[in-house]
Amino acid sequence: MKTKIMVLGSNSFSGSSFVDFSLDNDLSVVGVSRSKQPNHVFLPYYDNQNKNGSFEFYQLDINSDLDKIIDLVNQYRPEYIFNFAAQSMVAESWENPEHWFMTNTVSTTRLFNHLKEFSFIKKYIHITTPEVYGSCSGYVTESTPFNPSTPYAVSRAAGDMSLKTFVDNYNFPAVSTRAANVYGVGQQLYRIIPRTIFYIKKRKKLQLHGGGYSERSFIHIKDVADATLKIALDGVIGESYHISTKSTITIRDLVSLVCNKMEVDFSDNVDIVGERMGKDAAYFLDSNKIRETLGWEENISLEQGIEETIDWVNSNMQLLEQETDYYIHKP
Repeated sequence: MKTKIMVLGSNSFSGSSFVDFSLDNDLSVVGVSRSKQPNHVFLPYYDNQNKNGSFEFYQLDINSDLDKIIDLVNQYRPEYIFNFAAQSMVAESWENPEHWFMTNTVSTTRLFNHLKEFSFIKKYIHITTPEVYGSCSGYVTESTPFNPSTPYAVSRAAGDMSLKTFVDNYNFPAVSTRAANVYGVGQQLYRIIPRTIFYIKKRKKLQLHGGGYSERSFIHIKDVADATLKIALDGVIGESYHISTKSTITIRDLVSLVCNKMEVDFSDNVDIVGERMGKDAAYFLDSNKIRETLGWEENISLEQGIEETIDWVNSNMQLLEQETDYYIHKP
């Protein structure tokens, strides 16, 4: 019998990439997302979804359809539940912060409260964010105190703290993951790497907030998916795990790297604009815990991943031109 898993937020970039990875690893997957399945160009598991009848999709919203999701859990009885479902845009969270709190705190807590009753669940994997730490100097470990600086980050910190109470008081079998900035084939065009590539192709200038001097670690989504499955199978209940490379890069240098790969001039393709409110200058994740306890390490370099993403944009330009290159908020 194949191991059964459920992936909430299966249409998100991280969620759909994890579905693809899971199907490659011969798992039986039920995907749940509030939106219908997008254009296949943004669906990494598209070519894999009919593999051996191992994937089913349900369009359900954690905010309005939680009872139906819980019925589905009870019907399907997955051993592992991965929750990628979240309102995840940082800058936009200032405009309607209550939407972020409803999804990331209230509905997520309601989910925990139902799932704690199911003894067949071996582990619940909570996909959260390093944004909860705020702007940091030096590398942060999993025990670093929270210091969120945006409504998005506060809503995620509140959800994370809520989860801890369920682990501590109900022995709810949960683990948490916090990954660095992810990228790869199939990512939405409003994210920095595909957007830079797409804008260069379209001969549109990219707006670089604050000059692009904020510093980040970028990690390929396939490496994150590999780490996430390792955490699910072997991670210690109640623990959090950072998923990150050991190298960092400024957004400016990242864009410059893409420009070099595409043989265009940086200054011809970029406009410098003001910084976004509450944006963290840097957070660097110490990933020694997952490396030392679970034997994980990344396999795809940033240069290799960027080249792969450029090839994806080049191969799908006609389809991508029909899609929006900006974020559209849905409550």
